[in-house]
Amino acid sequence: MNKISILKKLNKKAIENGDVPVSCIIEKNNKIIATGYNMREKNNNPLLHAEIVAIQKAAKKLKTWNLSDCNLLVTLKPCDMCVEVIKMAKIKKIDYILENEKIINNKLILNKINIDDQKYFINEIKDFFADKR
Repeated sequence: MNKISILKKLNKKAIENGDVPVSCIIEKNNKIIATGYNMREKNNNPLLHAEIVAIQKAAKKLKTWNLSDCNLLVTLKPCDMCVEVIKMAKIKKIDYILENEKIINNKLILNKINIDDQKYFINEIKDFFADKR
Protein backbone atom coordinates (compact mmCIF):
# COMPACT_ATOMS: atom_id res chain seq x y z
CA MET A 1 0.00 0.00 0.00
CA ASN A 2 1.44 3.40 -0.94
CA LYS A 3 1.71 6.36 1.45
CA ILE A 4 -1.22 8.30 -0.03
CA SER A 5 -3.50 5.26 0.31
CA ILE A 6 -2.42 4.88 3.94
CA LEU A 7 -3.17 8.55 4.63
CA LYS A 8 -6.64 8.19 3.06
CA LYS A 9 -7.35 5.12 5.21
CA LEU A 10 -6.21 6.92 8.37
CA ASN A 11 -8.32 9.99 7.50
CA LYS A 12 -11.39 7.74 7.26
CA LYS A 13 -10.70 6.47 10.81
CA ALA A 14 -10.54 10.06 12.05
CA ILE A 15 -13.85 10.92 10.35
CA GLU A 16 -15.50 7.81 11.86
CA ASN A 17 -14.54 9.13 15.30
CA GLY A 18 -15.82 12.64 14.60
CA ASP A 19 -12.31 14.04 14.26
CA VAL A 20 -10.90 16.36 11.61
CA PRO A 21 -9.46 14.16 8.83
CA VAL A 22 -5.75 14.75 9.30
CA SER A 23 -3.25 11.90 9.22
CA CYS A 24 0.50 11.49 9.50
CA ILE A 25 3.26 9.05 8.57
CA ILE A 26 6.76 8.93 10.04
CA GLU A 27 9.51 7.27 8.02
CA LYS A 28 13.05 6.21 8.78
CA ASN A 29 15.29 5.07 5.92
CA ASN A 30 12.29 5.24 3.56
CA LYS A 31 10.37 2.75 5.72
CA ILE A 32 7.16 3.67 7.55
CA ILE A 33 7.72 3.24 11.28
CA ALA A 34 4.64 5.00 12.66
CA THR A 35 1.31 6.47 11.66
CA GLY A 36 -1.25 8.62 13.38
CA TYR A 37 -4.51 10.41 12.83
CA ASN A 38 -6.43 13.04 14.77
CA MET A 39 -7.91 11.57 17.95
CA ARG A 40 -8.88 14.71 19.88
CA GLU A 41 -12.61 14.02 19.82
CA LYS A 42 -12.25 10.26 20.25
CA ASN A 43 -10.17 10.64 23.42
CA ASN A 44 -11.28 14.13 24.55
CA ASN A 45 -7.65 15.22 24.48
CA PRO A 46 -6.56 18.46 22.76
CA LEU A 47 -3.00 17.13 22.37
CA LEU A 48 -3.88 14.19 20.14
CA HIS A 49 -3.19 15.70 16.74
CA ALA A 50 -2.08 13.24 14.06
CA GLU A 51 1.55 14.36 14.29
CA ILE A 52 1.69 13.94 18.07
CA VAL A 53 0.13 10.47 17.89
CA ALA A 54 2.62 9.39 15.21
CA ILE A 55 5.59 10.87 17.11
CA GLN A 56 4.59 9.00 20.28
CA LYS A 57 4.37 5.73 18.35
CA ALA A 58 7.71 6.31 16.59
CA ALA A 59 9.46 7.17 19.86
CA LYS A 60 8.06 4.05 21.49
CA LYS A 61 9.07 1.84 18.56
CA LEU A 62 12.60 3.28 18.35
CA LYS A 63 12.92 3.51 22.14
CA THR A 64 14.09 7.12 21.89
CA TRP A 65 12.51 10.54 21.66
CA ASN A 66 15.29 11.64 19.29
CA LEU A 67 13.79 11.12 15.84
CA SER A 68 16.49 13.03 13.96
CA ASP A 69 16.79 10.23 11.39
CA CYS A 70 13.09 10.40 10.58
CA ASN A 71 10.90 12.35 8.16
CA LEU A 72 7.26 13.27 8.62
CA LEU A 73 4.46 13.37 6.05
CA VAL A 74 1.14 14.91 7.05
CA THR A 75 -2.03 15.79 5.16
CA LEU A 76 -2.36 19.29 6.67
CA LYS A 77 0.44 21.75 7.44
CA PRO A 78 1.18 21.32 11.16
CA CYS A 79 -0.16 23.82 13.68
CA ASP A 80 2.21 25.72 15.96
CA MET A 81 1.93 23.13 18.75
CA CYS A 82 2.83 20.28 16.44
CA VAL A 83 5.70 22.20 14.84
CA GLU A 84 7.23 22.73 18.29
CA VAL A 85 6.84 19.04 19.20
CA ILE A 86 8.35 18.05 15.84
CA LYS A 87 11.31 20.33 16.61
CA MET A 88 11.68 18.82 20.08
CA ALA A 89 11.70 15.33 18.53
CA LYS A 90 14.50 16.64 16.25
CA ILE A 91 12.68 15.66 13.07
CA LYS A 92 14.30 17.71 10.31
CA LYS A 93 11.89 17.37 7.39
CA ILE A 94 8.12 17.84 7.16
CA ASP A 95 6.22 17.21 3.96
CA TYR A 96 2.59 18.31 3.93
CA ILE A 97 -0.19 18.17 1.36
CA LEU A 98 -2.56 21.02 2.31
CA GLU A 99 -2.03 24.51 3.72
CA ASN A 100 -3.51 25.12 7.17
CA GLU A 101 -5.45 28.36 7.10
CA LYS A 102 -6.92 28.07 10.60
CA ILE A 103 -5.81 30.85 12.94
CA ILE A 104 -6.17 30.18 16.64
CA ASN A 105 -6.77 33.29 18.69
CA ASN A 106 -7.79 32.48 22.22
CA LYS A 107 -6.26 35.66 23.68
CA LEU A 108 -3.76 33.75 25.78
CA ILE A 109 -1.91 35.80 28.37
CA LEU A 110 1.69 34.69 28.89
CA ASN A 111 3.12 36.43 31.94
CA LYS A 112 6.64 35.99 33.36
CA ILE A 113 6.65 36.41 37.11
CA ASN A 114 9.55 37.25 39.39
CA ILE A 115 9.86 35.50 42.73
CA ASP A 116 12.35 35.55 45.58
CA ASP A 117 13.31 31.90 44.97
CA GLN A 118 14.06 32.42 41.27
CA LYS A 119 17.72 31.47 41.75
CA TYR A 120 16.65 28.10 43.14
CA PHE A 121 14.94 27.20 39.86
CA ILE A 122 17.82 28.55 37.77
CA ASN A 123 20.34 26.48 39.72
CA GLU A 124 18.16 23.40 39.64
CA ILE A 125 18.06 23.43 35.82
CA LYS A 126 21.78 24.25 35.55
CA ASP A 127 22.68 21.43 37.95
CA PHE A 128 20.48 18.98 36.10
CA PHE A 129 22.21 19.63 32.78
CA ALA A 130 25.66 19.78 34.38
CA ASP A 131 25.07 16.28 35.80
CA LYS A 132 23.97 15.06 32.36
CA ARG A 133 27.21 16.22 30.76
